[in-house]
Amino acid sequence: MKSYQKLTAAQPAACRVEEEGAAPVPPGRGKLAPCWVGSGLLVVAVLLSTITVWVLRQVSGGWLGPMPPPKCLLVPESHRFDCYPERGVVVTQELCESRGCCFIQSPPPAQGTRGVPWCFYPPDFPSYTLESLNQTALGVVGLLVRREKTYYPRDIEKLRLDVEFETDTRLHIKIRDAANPRYEVPLDVPRVMKRAENPIYSLNFSWDPFGVLLQRKATGTVLLNTTVAPLIFADQFLQISTSLPSKFLYGLGEHRGSLVHSLDWNTLTLWARDVSPTESFNLYGAHPFYLLMEEGGDAHGVFLLNSNAMEVALQPAPGLTWRTIGGVLDFYIFLGPDPNMVIQQYQQVIGFPAMPPLWALGFHLCRWGYGSSNETWQTVRAMRNYQIPQDAQWNDIDYMDGYRDFTLDSQKFASLPSLVKDLHKHGQRYVMILDPGISSTSPHGSYWPFDEGLRRGLFLNTTQGQPLIGQVWPGFTAFADFSNPDTHQWWLENLQHFYAHVPFDGLWIDMNEPSNFMDGSEDGCPPGELDSPPYTPAVLGDSLSAKTVCASAKQKASVHYNLHNLYGLMEAKATASALIQIRGKRPFVISRSTFPSQGRYSGHWLGDNRSQWKDMYYSIPGLLSFSLFGIPLVGADICGFSGSTSEELCTRWMQLGAFYPFARNHNTQNEKAQDPTAFSPAARTAMKDVLLTRYSLLPFLYTLFHRAHLQGDTVARPLFFEFPWDVATWELDRQFLWGRSLLVTPVLEPGVDSVTGYVPQGTWYDFYTGSSVNSSGEMLKMSAPLEHLNLHVREGSILPTQKPGTTTEVTRGNPLRLIVALSSHATAWGDLFWDDGESLDTFEQGNYSYVVFNVTQNIFTSTVLHVSTEATKVTIGTLSIFGVQKPPSKVLLNGQEKPFSYLDNQVLTVSDLGISLSQGFSLQWL
Repeated sequence: MKSYQKLTAAQPAACRVEEEGAAPVPPGRGKLAPCWVGSGLLVVAVLLSTITVWVLRQVSGGWLGPMPPPKCLLVPESHRFDCYPERGVVVTQELCESRGCCFIQSPPPAQGTRGVPWCFYPPDFPSYTLESLNQTALGVVGLLVRREKTYYPRDIEKLRLDVEFETDTRLHIKIRDAANPRYEVPLDVPRVMKRAENPIYSLNFSWDPFGVLLQRKATGTVLLNTTVAPLIFADQFLQISTSLPSKFLYGLGEHRGSLVHSLDWNTLTLWARDVSPTESFNLYGAHPFYLLMEEGGDAHGVFLLNSNAMEVALQPAPGLTWRTIGGVLDFYIFLGPDPNMVIQQYQQVIGFPAMPPLWALGFHLCRWGYGSSNETWQTVRAMRNYQIPQDAQWNDIDYMDGYRDFTLDSQKFASLPSLVKDLHKHGQRYVMILDPGISSTSPHGSYWPFDEGLRRGLFLNTTQGQPLIGQVWPGFTAFADFSNPDTHQWWLENLQHFYAHVPFDGLWIDMNEPSNFMDGSEDGCPPGELDSPPYTPAVLGDSLSAKTVCASAKQKASVHYNLHNLYGLMEAKATASALIQIRGKRPFVISRSTFPSQGRYSGHWLGDNRSQWKDMYYSIPGLLSFSLFGIPLVGADICGFSGSTSEELCTRWMQLGAFYPFARNHNTQNEKAQDPTAFSPAARTAMKDVLLTRYSLLPFLYTLFHRAHLQGDTVARPLFFEFPWDVATWELDRQFLWGRSLLVTPVLEPGVDSVTGYVPQGTWYDFYTGSSVNSSGEMLKMSAPLEHLNLHVREGSILPTQKPGTTTEVTRGNPLRLIVALSSHATAWGDLFWDDGESLDTFEQGNYSYVVFNVTQNIFTSTVLHVSTEATKVTIGTLSIFGVQKPPSKVLLNGQEKPFSYLDNQVLTVSDLGISLSQGFSLQWL
């Protein structure tokens, strides 16, 4: 049996593996010696490991038992892949060796980590053998055979390997049962028609044991090496491990933590769960995708298209293990080579995000506990009275009658239809919450949503074929089965009935993990291997049914065991479709539970956070992670949902939240109000000012969303995306960029009047004044009094901005101001996408304007590449040019002299231009 290989990025040729497409080698032939790292580093690690074990045994007086076999001592601690990952079990030598694995006790781990596994795979643990490999039109197909059973039931003896070289930067590797179909995620993925001609990767195989070795051609970096541990493919336990080329790994949501994951024996579980965001817990959504930065600044991404309960174990080798309990191993690998391109390539598979309506990018206000529509209305009026921007007013579940979907509390919310009419009159929108749990206790004939859903058979069922009954806000509930197309029609009809009374504009879908106040159902869950599988990943509550429905519940498309992580996605799809049919405009949906491709249908908020400073910080890695997941419309509850905020915290959070792509202040019941009108004049003014800054930047933000929709660009962006060669940016998650051009450096601590932030190499300009900062790539201390948020514009960019109003509707009619940030070569570039802000498919149908701005040799040009009537309704009023080295003698607009101002900080301003956006023009300074 061939040993598992320990390859480093610097040693791609440590052993010979079969090239993709090579002629099959007969079994027993062509097997090579173990491929351990030849670099001496591993030898030292092995020696240290052996010495450590020997010393511990001397100190322990023999309680550690006999010395392990030499093959076990060969494996250094960081490379020990866990053979006994079960939680709640004290792993003994007897248990471990019953699995054929090595047992070496290690010192206790640091708090909150698993630590070095005591039970780990020996180098010769049985795995699959690659028996045959044949060329196909798109790649290769192979047969994998396992001759020795593993320790999980129902091993699958023969597997089919399908490899497709889909594009030069995308590789597709799928491993499944060779004989029988298994559940696969019902996600529409692209089908390629021809094999990539010039891939930037090379793929090799190890035959016995089977393994994949993927390298980047340009650098030789080993991106995947799955020979480091055995492949296991049993009916309810699928496991594959790989080495990693660096420790800088991102993604794998949804979790709370820093942007870059710790590889210190860290396990991340993916199983949608309703729980307040807490470190180490599996949260609301599941995103089995990671991005990894390689030495030198290249990046790649890996997506496992699998929706079953899953965990990803990270270890300091660096290495990674995927463990899932169903489906198939369906991997997409994206080669970038830069991080922006990786995310674009990922979205080419899962789908690009929808274009949001412009009003979605305004400021949203909500709380649980307004108590009545009149109190809600008072808040709206107070915001208008202080002229604080607001585009949408929301209501939580208190608008409902008994917390039942599609009902209205006729006492406390009788004036809601009038409120919505008033919002619309003022160019504002209304959004309400919906939950997927449908009350099941109303007298028959009195609650159409349940009666009709029951009649049509649209709810999740028990194994006995009866509606599964759980408990949520209204009491006992049934759960809509959104995997059934008929449920989408029923959902639409319910929304149509409610819309006739309350013409809402968007929908907030909550509790869609799905959440359940019971574990499983009112009757618990039946015995069996769906609810009690042979292996349960490290889910909160130690059970698949903890605070959700039974995994054995029946749905139209499959069992809930397979579909749980898709529940929020399927509801979002139904909800977006219903909104399009009801309103005939772009849908606005915000969902709590998410899965890959969700950005096509909804945005996301980061859940029930707390009014604490650390929660404000954690929102930044949260929103940046969802940028990686292709869900750019994302934000956290500004000022915190639960607990009491303070004026200082809420002011700082409003400053940060004004730069969430999705900006909503939301609060729980029985806490003091935290909308901007609730605070002192100074705090209220600071909040108003930063919202006006956001609204002034809406043309820029809207254009970023267009680029996200068109090609998968990120909106909120980690700094390392723009500066991948600068290792200092790789762990930064207390700042972020909008697009490539605007650097946001918020204050995240109490009691300070300055903030230290990283300023990447180059010239940056203060957004408000245009004064320049020249950085060599360094941490800089910035003044940050309570009323100030630091914003810097990157050299070489042009930002389209607009005179702000109190709604997006008012703002979009105001004159534009173009901010030009000259590079050291006195050049700059920017663009603007403009349409009516709400119609469906404006780009696809050509109903838009697209304008490119450019500066070279002291000439600014505006070039209209596509035009629609909307562009004739807005003018360009002002041009502000940052970094003009010397005072001009004159300024010419289309050859005609124009008055201007020039300040000592090298800012040239030309006002009163009055040029229609639909007209190209040039402006020269001499």
